[in-house]
Amino acid sequence: MNTNESIGALPLPLPAPATPGLLRTWAGNAGRGFMAYVLPPLVIIGFLVLIWQVLGSRPGASLPAPSKVIQDTWELIVHPWYDHGGNDVGIAWQLLASLKRVAYGYSLAVIVGVSLGVLVGQSTWALRGLDPLFQVLRTVPPLAWLPISLAGFRDGNPSAIFVIFITSIWPIIINTSIGIRNIPEDYRNVAKVIRLNGLEYFAKIMLPAAAPFIFSGLRIGVGLSWLAIIAAEMLIGGVGIGFFIWDAWNSSRISDIILALFYVGLVGFALDRVVAYIGKKVTRGTAAS
Repeated sequence: MNTNESIGALPLPLPAPATPGLLRTWAGNAGRGFMAYVLPPLVIIGFLVLIWQVLGSRPGASLPAPSKVIQDTWELIVHPWYDHGGNDVGIAWQLLASLKRVAYGYSLAVIVGVSLGVLVGQSTWALRGLDPLFQVLRTVPPLAWLPISLAGFRDGNPSAIFVIFITSIWPIIINTSIGIRNIPEDYRNVAKVIRLNGLEYFAKIMLPAAAPFIFSGLRIGVGLSWLAIIAAEMLIGGVGIGFFIWDAWNSSRISDIILALFYVGLVGFALDRVVAYIGKKVTRGTAAS
């Protein structure tokens, strides 16, 4: 057999399989991530639940233990989408009704808040005229607006949406105006040199430069809007997680209240994470996470 035939007969090399070293590296990184980010909250939460279980299991305890809460609310947990008509609906429908009101009120607050923030940030006259008014109105508690909104709208649903709007708009206005006022002077000079018109300056200079401040205000605003709707729904009635909590209190269903609070916290956390994620993508990582 000649040399050329021997070389031609050699099989093509196959891709090398994953080495044990790479697998160990991946497993090590996953383990360190679990130890650093997952285990600490699990330990803290488990410890608090254990204390709650011990205190709630005592004779004459005011609040039910976690095991009792799960037992009492099991039907609500496994059937969150039931609908028996009227206000007798599952907890998922209650949360959805509240989220729908938040979506309307918060969206209006974003549009109006960013617009007013840009105006106040750009105009010294508007800043001097409107900022004192904003500082006074933002200190009014959310529920103090509810009687006024009920008198004006004469209906519970738009009144709740107005309470969300008026509660969440102030951090959006303030943070947007701060972001606009903090645009570097070099950016403004470049806009003048290349002769950007007003719309181009707004889209290419103003919004990108102020975006981290704007999204900080949006995150605060979405948290306040979720707080406001829970309180407002306790008074306006109808379908909503706030009314669900108040109705459970009137019926002495403490376990239902605890379950609802758990869901309220999870939804509030999810809303904050969604706005933070959008902000990180829009600002390319410069917004606070």
